[in-house]
Amino acid sequence: MRKVFAAMSTVSLAACMAGGLQGGREEGEAKATAFTADACRALVGRQGTLQVTAATYIAPSPSWAPETDSTYVPVPVTVPLCRVEAKIEGNIGFEAWLPVGWNGRLLAGGVGGPAGQFNYRDMSRRAQEGFATFSTDSGHKKAQTRWMADAKARNDYEHRATHLSTEAAKALVGRLYGRPADRSYFLGCSGGGRQGLKEMQVYPHDFDGIVSGAPGPDMPRQSVRMMWFALRAKQEPQASPTDADWSLYEKAATRACDGLDGVKDGIISHPPACRFDIASLACAPGQSGECLPPAKVRLMSEIIAPLRDERGAAMDKGLFAGVRTRPGPPSPLLGAMWADAVHDDPHWNEDSFRRTEDLAAVYRVMPQLAANSTAITPFLKAGGKAIIYQGWADPSTNAGPTLDYYQALGAANGGIDRLSQSVRLFMVPGMYHCRGGPGPEAFGGSGHETWPGNPQRDMLWAMIRWVEQGQAPQSIVATGTKDGTPFTRPLCPYPQQAIYKGHGADWTLASSYSCTKPD
Repeated sequence: MRKVFAAMSTVSLAACMAGGLQGGREEGEAKATAFTADACRALVGRQGTLQVTAATYIAPSPSWAPETDSTYVPVPVTVPLCRVEAKIEGNIGFEAWLPVGWNGRLLAGGVGGPAGQFNYRDMSRRAQEGFATFSTDSGHKKAQTRWMADAKARNDYEHRATHLSTEAAKALVGRLYGRPADRSYFLGCSGGGRQGLKEMQVYPHDFDGIVSGAPGPDMPRQSVRMMWFALRAKQEPQASPTDADWSLYEKAATRACDGLDGVKDGIISHPPACRFDIASLACAPGQSGECLPPAKVRLMSEIIAPLRDERGAAMDKGLFAGVRTRPGPPSPLLGAMWADAVHDDPHWNEDSFRRTEDLAAVYRVMPQLAANSTAITPFLKAGGKAIIYQGWADPSTNAGPTLDYYQALGAANGGIDRLSQSVRLFMVPGMYHCRGGPGPEAFGGSGHETWPGNPQRDMLWAMIRWVEQGQAPQSIVATGTKDGTPFTRPLCPYPQQAIYKGHGADWTLASSYSCTKPD
């Protein structure tokens, strides 16, 4: 069972900000947060399946960041902390940063893609705010070849590594601080978002609050889409769309549908309402410039449309208007999924890929890779809260499956209104994969700039207020930049949309929009 939230411990000055989440010195805080360098080093050793190989007291002067090749580049840390490096069961990499000025909370940083590294980006940002943070490489290193041929590594990657790391982090917190964490939170995007959903579905008591971005609930099916259309482009190189081709399509669709929300801001706010046909971009005989060769229009139309199996039946619902894809060959992760996990053949010929058979094979070999279970009653009964966020323009883990999952989750748990008491979905207009794109892209999500202590601007702190004070987020202000001009836009809980108030209101201000449920 989760512990009832106790009084907050001191956090960094930046964290003592808005939203009623101010920290303050409480009786017994020194005992809870102060530890010596010797106490940090004493964590080295074995405890069950956890082997701590190093525990280093870091005293920044004035700042510190680890040397790393992680794509989750850390920001410099200026607070003293205990850096714990460890392994679980011999193969699961684990790292925790435990600050002296602890705020009483534990935070996991999820990792995306093939994993194999730690989420230093979120760990560094949030340790600076007083969180005891940790991350796992999911059971392998990114330089490790053919790790998906190992059944244990696959299973750890699917779900076990995050859970076991959470148990280890909680134990370390208890040893170093002398008491358990008051609350535990998860923050991740892409594969990290998928990890968050798996925690909600499989390990409902690990976290009090989960923030999952772009989670790709049915990653096997999404992977078939990506693999198949990469192969289609390979089969027809003359029709293969380039990044510039997709940019042309995106811009044309945006011009056609930008004003549907009442304001011209370069964003398709609600793509399902856009009815742009890429056929209008086909070059007429002798035409060049702002148009596409008919062969490219044909293949791009195929990519935009629902993916079809060998018999012509739809395997998904296709892409929303204006959503681009990533050109080029299949990603290494996709190749590994079938060459190593399914066929256990390093020389597997990708041209032999079969949509129906190979999808069924992934479900069989990696049954926990999909994170689309709607059976979350234990999480709900335990009082857990979850925020899912998704970019409408995401070219990787497309928006449609996330939206479908949330609707299925509502149908299985008393309807969207009832579900929203514990789980909310925030769709982000114009945002690509986890960040980027023409829309607002920074709101305290995984890898984002943070607004410590501010639940109006920072999604993690909005989650904290929901868990600890019972105030569900009604909207979250996101920040973006258009042609060098910063702007803000409210993100609304689905099915609400941010509607422009009009009457000359400044489109760059979040206050010029209201969250409204469509008719």
